[in-house]
Amino acid sequence: WSTILGSSTLTDSNDAGRRPLADVPHALDDMDALLAAIGDRTPAIFLDYDGTLTPIVERPEWAVLSAEDRAVVETLSQKVPVAVVSGRDRPDVENLVGIRSLTFAGSHGFDIRTADGKSVEHAGWDRFGPMLDDTENRLHALLDLIDGAQIERKKFSIACHYRRVADDDYPKFRTALDKILAAKPDLKEKTGKKVFELQPRIDWDKGKAVDYLLKALKLDDAGHVPMFFGDDVTDEDAFRSLQGRGPCVICADLHDADRTTYASFRVDDVPQVISLLRRLTPA
Repeated sequence: WSTILGSSTLTDSNDAGRRPLADVPHALDDMDALLAAIGDRTPAIFLDYDGTLTPIVERPEWAVLSAEDRAVVETLSQKVPVAVVSGRDRPDVENLVGIRSLTFAGSHGFDIRTADGKSVEHAGWDRFGPMLDDTENRLHALLDLIDGAQIERKKFSIACHYRRVADDDYPKFRTALDKILAAKPDLKEKTGKKVFELQPRIDWDKGKAVDYLLKALKLDDAGHVPMFFGDDVTDEDAFRSLQGRGPCVICADLHDADRTTYASFRVDDVPQVISLLRRLTPA
């Protein structure tokens, strides 16, 4: 694990295979194509949490998985391998999902607990902890002055939410982050829905986490097909990684005409994600 995460060199993005969201077929309207992509293999399903299993809400602590939707995911996990890969801290997303039998990868894959209880996390954490502590203090000094700004400290990153920041105050919010990033060259920034996440500058993302899990869980064989469900920019790393290997589903409606994605199928919202998971659950 430490070898996998040891590199501090970031790889370049590759836009090959990315297309406008409007050109992506709707999974529920084109189930024949989706099932054909799965074939006679067993799906290995990877699920994002916020925006995929639960709607995006104003405050991250309000995103709670409903009992009905939890039952759908639990039933599915009794039939096929299921993992949750989230930007949240692993203990946080584990508590919100509430299904102990799943594999969980928190902090975009930096912190993993497999379904059999084995835990692995980035071996270089001691190097980054003090830097993130100092960054958190600097962020509070700047962002606490902006109404609606929220700093969410995680073990391996810091999320800076601006969903409740007034439009007129956004330039101050953005300037504060730019100032911090300029002073912290060992940090990188990941963009999400009304959030910027500051992470250690390591070549690691959800795509690499899924690749690791496929090997670690012995799912990278001819009998399994990986599927990733996600909604946000950080999920594109997993979509890109699985291109040509398994169908991926983005949860996004068509209101953003300029959005592009590596996903092979789409659904409009969280209820449609749950509906699709029901239909993918073997009898």
